Amino acid sequence: MSAAASTPGWLARVRALPNESTAKIVLVTLAVCVVASLLVSTAAVLLEPAQRANQALERKRKILEVARLLPAEDAGRAAVEAAFARVETRLVDLASGRFVAEPDQAGFDQRAAARDPARRVLIPRERDIAGIGARARYANAYLVREEGRVSTLILPVHGLGLWSTLYGFIALAGDLDTVIGLGFYEHGETPGLGAEVDNPRWRAGWDGKRVFGPQGEVRIEVAKGEVADTDPRAAWRVDGIAGATLTTRGVSNMLRYWLGEQGYGPLLARLRAGEQ
Repeated sequence: MSAAASTPGWLARVRALPNESTAKIVLVTLAVCVVASLLVSTAAVLLEPAQRANQALERKRKILEVARLLPAEDAGRAAVEAAFARVETRLVDLASGRFVAEPDQAGFDQRAAARDPARRVLIPRERDIAGIGARARYANAYLVREEGRVSTLILPVHGLGLWSTLYGFIALAGDLDTVIGLGFYEHGETPGLGAEVDNPRWRAGWDGKRVFGPQGEVRIEVAKGEVADTDPRAAWRVDGIAGATLTTRGVSNMLRYWLGEQGYGPLLARLRAGEQ
């Protein structure tokens, strides 16, 4: 018998060590970590396509919900996909307001583009009322048409609240002035205070509000308290949230930025002029 054959393998040598041996404890721990890492990595790779599909579905669901196009609150995947088939996904050059062609418009990641020096625009501090620092050159826009004309326009918006950046959508009617709905899909605001931006009762207060004043300026805002019926600005104002002044101020500034000239203003101007 050869010397190599008679020599115990490394596994046998490890097993032969006393259980209280430091070397055995370290080796077993390393082995468990390696196996666990392989299992977690494999699961992450295998599940990634499903996770991306679920994220895309939830995004579609939120867009439909804000635009009042979701057939039911508990609509399943098939219902969401069928309803979203009415929605036209476009990419807009924010500087010019023109729609642009992109190989994968539906998969364009506006947030990732805002972090890419080659695809972003830095916002001067004096103009950065939304507190975002930079924005992507291009942005998503979602349109619903009836008889060839835009009947609903859904726009992604984001801006700094108290503790976090709020990400959401605002839906406008075909006059491009009347709000159909506003909703957020991600934020880290304080539960019971700033997080009340998710409260259906508060969100309902946006329905039918107007965005622009007589001179075309963005006037929509969140008030500090309740908006009285006698308030001459009531058409442009939404009730505030008690204890969430900075969050609601962030919502106001976010909308002023994204619906103004630095955001979707050029697009809105072109759509009003009849460009489709």
